[in-house]
Amino acid sequence: MTTATRAYGAELAKSVAAIRYEDLPDDVVTITKLFILDTLGVIAGAAKAPGMKELVASLEAWETGGLSTLLLGSGKVNPVSAALANGAAAHALDFDDQHDPARVHVFCVVLPAVLATIEAEDRQISGRDIILAVAVGVEVFCRLGLACYNSLGKGWHPTTAFGTISAAAAVSKVFRMDEAQTLNALGLAFVQLSGTTQFIADGALAKRVGPGFAARSGVLAAHLARNGITGPHRFLEGNSGLFNLYERGEVKPEIIVGEFGKLWQVRDLSMKPFPCCRCTHTAIQLALDLKAQGLKATDVKSGLIELGEVNRKIVGAAFDRAHPTPVVHAQFNAAYAFAAALADGEVTIRSFTPDRIRADDVAYAATIETRSTPDYEETAIAPCRVSMTTHDGRILSAEKLTMKGAPDEPMTHAEVLAKFASCLDWGFGASGEPVERLQDFIMSLDSQGDGKQVIALFTQARGR
Repeated sequence: MTTATRAYGAELAKSVAAIRYEDLPDDVVTITKLFILDTLGVIAGAAKAPGMKELVASLEAWETGGLSTLLLGSGKVNPVSAALANGAAAHALDFDDQHDPARVHVFCVVLPAVLATIEAEDRQISGRDIILAVAVGVEVFCRLGLACYNSLGKGWHPTTAFGTISAAAAVSKVFRMDEAQTLNALGLAFVQLSGTTQFIADGALAKRVGPGFAARSGVLAAHLARNGITGPHRFLEGNSGLFNLYERGEVKPEIIVGEFGKLWQVRDLSMKPFPCCRCTHTAIQLALDLKAQGLKATDVKSGLIELGEVNRKIVGAAFDRAHPTPVVHAQFNAAYAFAAALADGEVTIRSFTPDRIRADDVAYAATIETRSTPDYEETAIAPCRVSMTTHDGRILSAEKLTMKGAPDEPMTHAEVLAKFASCLDWGFGASGEPVERLQDFIMSLDSQGDGKQVIALFTQARGR
């Protein structure tokens, strides 16, 4: 059990309440805008994703009007429901960003929470207000993931779990809450904290709804705190707080508050080049490399993918072509991701459609075994080694220790913009001027007086 020698929760609330837009370094503003762009793109790309139509319909069935826009729906609902639906959409393709060391997807929770609340505020919200709220929420998120460094290994889904607190932190900035209100918001978010990797193991659509649950809970927590409801102030360090109850004392608590507002974790965020679990991305890159060297999918008799232990637990299941929920299963299957990349020479949103997953030319994924190796640290996310045995007896091996999209191997600006455009085209069939207006607005968000226009421009690009 962690000894409560410091009031970490109160320190965090104080730091969150104190920070101002002027405290954000220029590169943090630029990075935040790029990831806002990326997140709105993947939300648009999710318009046809399994479960999204049903989720939106279920919320609309209970509400006839509201203050906040369902980005993939036909109207408005209350901010809590909008945050839920839009957060789920942001994660539906598993194409959203990730802080690789912290093992958390951050913008899929924080941005929907912020957008849902700014629309409900009866005052002008500037682009800088949005950037500040998002940047602060992201910072809290990444620090929680780093401090609770083996949460995923314990079976928690840290995006869903830590997202509740992080979304509350972001919304507290939208609401301009003081230190005491912010502490209550973070505590109330903790009371609602949940999250499990069981939905990954079972291939359930609940996986994509998890970030929506987190965004919803964060919005609700901040709203209640603004109206006088109190939360546990020792939500981090208390005997039944996050550190002890959820993390069993396995934490580095100083990471949460150390140099807050000076050392920015958003700089270490990764953007995804492929719409599937980040744990599969190095295997995809290795497949593309081997294909460039002449290996064909039809050459493979059997194969082995070696990963760190945590990665293996997440994406190491045997490929099941007849899985009842094939999309989620394939998004979290290293063997399928490798097989699809080798067969097609690319991995796109189309790679994770039921027909593609069940096609004959990727069925050989079932012959590829996935193992953990002591060569890699248990929690290491980037390293991967593959060894493919061909029908004529050759053995082709390859290894890669870095991952595309990470700070040490970033996507280019052109690649980021191309991903955004392709997502708008896939989800909405949108191209040309509406997409360019939305893109230009986001990239100049720090100079926009009416930040709420980002929602109007998004709906215009959608065609309604």
